[in-house]
Amino acid sequence: MPPLIGFDEALELGALTDHDEIGALVERAWEVRQDRFGDSTDMCSLVNAKSGGCAEDCGFCAQSRYAEADTPMHAMMEPDQILEHAKAAEAAGAHRFCMVTQGQGLSKRDFAKILEGARLVSEETNLKRCASIGHMSADRARQLKQAGIQRVHHNVEAARSYYPEVSTTVRYEGRLRTIDAVKEAGLETCVGGILNLGESPRQRVEMAFELAEINPDSVPINLLNPRTGTKFGERELMDPWDVVKWVAIFRLILPDALFRLCGGRVENLQELAPLAVKAGLNGVMMGNFLTTLGVEPAEDREMFEELGLNVARQPDNGANPRPDNRSGWLEGESPATPIDDLIDNQADANFWDPSTQLRVIKKKGKPPAYPERPSDVGVGEPQPAGWGD
Repeated sequence: MPPLIGFDEALELGALTDHDEIGALVERAWEVRQDRFGDSTDMCSLVNAKSGGCAEDCGFCAQSRYAEADTPMHAMMEPDQILEHAKAAEAAGAHRFCMVTQGQGLSKRDFAKILEGARLVSEETNLKRCASIGHMSADRARQLKQAGIQRVHHNVEAARSYYPEVSTTVRYEGRLRTIDAVKEAGLETCVGGILNLGESPRQRVEMAFELAEINPDSVPINLLNPRTGTKFGERELMDPWDVVKWVAIFRLILPDALFRLCGGRVENLQELAPLAVKAGLNGVMMGNFLTTLGVEPAEDREMFEELGLNVARQPDNGANPRPDNRSGWLEGESPATPIDDLIDNQADANFWDPSTQLRVIKKKGKPPAYPERPSDVGVGEPQPAGWGD
C-alpha cells in the first residue's frame, strides 16, 4: 500500500512539538495499526552470534575498529549455542528469533554455523527465523532459505542523502544490492534505520519514503544510544515525545510494514514506551540487544496487553500476521511447544546476556581516525520524482 501521507505533510507533522497535537497524531497512527493488523503482535528476540573487531567505520557502533571505545567481542557461536538462546527467547514469549553477526559478511566456516543454527531452530522451536549477517549474494540467501530462514534483516541506517556521514566503508548501494538479493531468493525483508544520528527532520522523512520504495515486510526502528568513543558518542538522547512522534509518522508512511522498536528504546523512551506502542508498533525486541541490556519479558508483554493487543505465544508459529512457510520447504509438522507457561524475567532462562557473554577488549594504541566522507556523494543528491511536490 502506498503512503497515507505525502512528503510535505510528513514534514509538517515532524515539526509538531505540542504534546496534545502529538497525541492526536498517535491516535491517527493507532487506527492505521488496528486496521492493518488488528490485535496481533510480532515480538522478536536476538542473539549476538558474533561480535567485535569490525573493520567498518559505522559511526554509531562501538564494534568498529575506528571507535575509541573498548571493543565488545566474542567468536562465532556454535549452532547448539544459538539453539539454546532461541529456546530462551521462545520461553519468554518471542514469536521470532534473529541470528546477528558483525561486519560486511561471513567466512565460509562462520556461514556454515549460521546455516546449521537455523536448521536447529527450525526443527526444535516454534519460532519464526531471521538472520542479520551483512552483505550476501542471492546464492547465500537461497542457502539461508533452504536452512529454514524466512526473513533477512539488512538496514539502510539513514536517508541516502545523510548516509555518507554514517559510513564510508559500507556503501549505501551495497546495502540495496543485498536487499535485492534477499528478495530474489524469495525471502522476506527487514529493513530500517537509526534515528538521531545528526540527520535533519527532512532526512528522516526522506528515509521513510526511501523505505516505502524498498517496501520491506518489517521495519525496525533503532534510536541512537550514544557510545562514548564513537563518532556519534557525544549526542544527546532523543526527547521521548519526539520518538513517539516519529514512530507515528513512519507508520503513516509505511502502513503495511511490521514495525518494531529495537536498540536504544529503553534509554530514549523512558516512561513513554507504551505511548510509542500505540503510535503504531507491532512489536519490540524482547530480551537484550547486541551489546546492551533490555527489559524483562513480563514488562514488555504487559505493555502491549494493556492496549488490548495479543502477545500470546503462537502454536501455529505465528500465522497472524505473517505465515510460517514451513510447509513450503521444511518437512514435517511444527514442533509441539507448550503455550501456557511463559517466563517473566531473564534470570529464568539462558537469554543472550551481553554483560556476561561479551569480553571487553582494550584497544592497543589510538585507533585510526574515521575516514573522511567521499567527495562524490552528499546532501545534494537528487531525490525521486514527486518528492516534496
